[in-house]
Amino acid sequence: MEITERRYQTSMPISPIPEVKSLREYIYDFLRHEMNSGKIKPGSFLNLNELSRDLGMSKTPLRDALLHLEAEGFVTFFPRKGVMVNLLSLEKIRDIYEIIGALEAQTIHSIGGLITPKDIDHMDQLNQEMQQALEKDDFPLFYEKNLAFHDVYLKLSSNQELVHTVQILKQRLYDFPRIKGFVKEWEIRSTGEHEDIIHRLRQGDLWTAADYIRDVHWSFKVQERFIRKYYFLHQEENFPERTGQKKQL
Repeated sequence: MEITERRYQTSMPISPIPEVKSLREYIYDFLRHEMNSGKIKPGSFLNLNELSRDLGMSKTPLRDALLHLEAEGFVTFFPRKGVMVNLLSLEKIRDIYEIIGALEAQTIHSIGGLITPKDIDHMDQLNQEMQQALEKDDFPLFYEKNLAFHDVYLKLSSNQELVHTVQILKQRLYDFPRIKGFVKEWEIRSTGEHEDIIHRLRQGDLWTAADYIRDVHWSFKVQERFIRKYYFLHQEENFPERTGQKKQL
């Protein structure tokens, strides 16, 4: 794989550091913001010396923040070259879908009777708001309501490590950076799948709801044609570093 050698230098002014956050946390949030906004591109390299100078901070909290990002899968350290912002390949998307599907299915199994008719009504309302957002071609709102839909049952879980893992994986899928535009056919289908999930939950059948989430809603095989359109149809516009580097599964 050819890797972009372009170095990243921030031109964004650094605001005063809030006292409630450590320096490492502040730098972490700053770098995530730069990644999500597309100012730091996948495939680019971050040079610790340059970043330390540009941010006016020592390399220790910067390295700590980058190690945190590496643990979450956003970057990779390379000796003598710096820190590369990871590319989101088709293979990686497949793996992430498999993990999220398994973890969300496990959540449904584990919450048992904790999910109430009120929770299911809330999911139904959020799905309707997703449909309304689609009618207005308002993808940011659709995205917000989509996350909230799944969070209704995720937040019922007592396994906070599981919930955190799912949240990070979704950030890697959707905010790395946020891709311009969306595949409307896919989003319409997604709201239909949400209706199927809601129906199963209303029937009290957590097992089939969990299986549907894992085997349909978060199935890479089921969703693959939409994934290819969303992530790679306009890859030159969204991820110029990836052009010509797509590997078929």
